[in-house]
Amino acid sequence: MPPGERLIQRVSATRTFARIAPHFIPALDRAVHRLTRGKVLLSARMLPGVVLTATGARSGQLRRTPLACLPEEGGGWLLIGSNFGRPGHPAWTGNLLKNPDAEVSWRGRDIPVRARLLTGEERAEAWRTALAFWPPYAAYQARVAREIRLFRLERR
Repeated sequence: MPPGERLIQRVSATRTFARIAPHFIPALDRAVHRLTRGKVLLSARMLPGVVLTATGARSGQLRRTPLACLPEEGGGWLLIGSNFGRPGHPAWTGNLLKNPDAEVSWRGRDIPVRARLLTGEERAEAWRTALAFWPPYAAYQARVAREIRLFRLERR
């Protein structure tokens, strides 16, 4: 692992990062993604990323959320509802629970997907994969009482 990546992981696991990052990373990602017509996500310089478009659980309106992801064999994605280690589940996870049909923007292409909340052994295996990929997820889980939600997105 390159030294810069270790530093990024250490910083991203801190409580300060968890307080500050949610206020600027998604907004910056949305702006750059829009300006580059879906070809660039700045946060994807650290981790692969998608822009999830899901129907709001309460509003019924489309919600666009830039998210880190783990691309999977076969063309799907694993999404981790870490919320930067903050107490509540991120809103996008509630949206997917109510409306699992969604869309992701991946490398400039819009792809229809269906989300599935992972449970049991399937979740445990996906969690191990997520931790191997980005160890700060362990710090996020340690800070919260809730179980971090994991979703598998499969192409429709």
